[in-house]
Amino acid sequence: MQQEFNDQLISFMPKMRVWALALTRNRAAADDLTQDVATKALVAQECFIPGTNFSAWVHRIMINHFISSIRSKREFTDMDNMPEVPVAAAHEDRTALRELGWALNRLPPDQREALFMIVLQEKSYEDAAEQTGYAIGTLKSRVHRARLQLRAFLSGDETKMAA
Repeated sequence: MQQEFNDQLISFMPKMRVWALALTRNRAAADDLTQDVATKALVAQECFIPGTNFSAWVHRIMINHFISSIRSKREFTDMDNMPEVPVAAAHEDRTALRELGWALNRLPPDQREALFMIVLQEKSYEDAAEQTGYAIGTLKSRVHRARLQLRAFLSGDETKMAA
């Protein structure tokens, strides 16, 4: 019985190597994986039920071993050695929102309405034109001017404001 298992495993080695090569994409690593799987199969041969699919059994051992080896090679980083990533403070976020609100309130009402419909409500220019009664070109122009003015307000360069 043991000799039969050994013969079956030996005849299966070329197929195992092909699988290993497909997983690792490296000849040396594939040889190592094949050898490890053959060793595991020999150790676990009592778990194999004769008459069942030997190929599937060996394949499952290979996949599990491959995944385990990948997991064990992961690099772990000590939190003390992590680089610090600057994160904006909550008060900076509130300040930016307050400035945006101030800039939006400074826009002419027609530009603010057009910007609100197109940008915030995500309406198409056609739908917004139908709802307001303005021409599509008029809405596009108002949205464009509103964006320019917001950019100018927020950058502090009010000399570039659109008329």
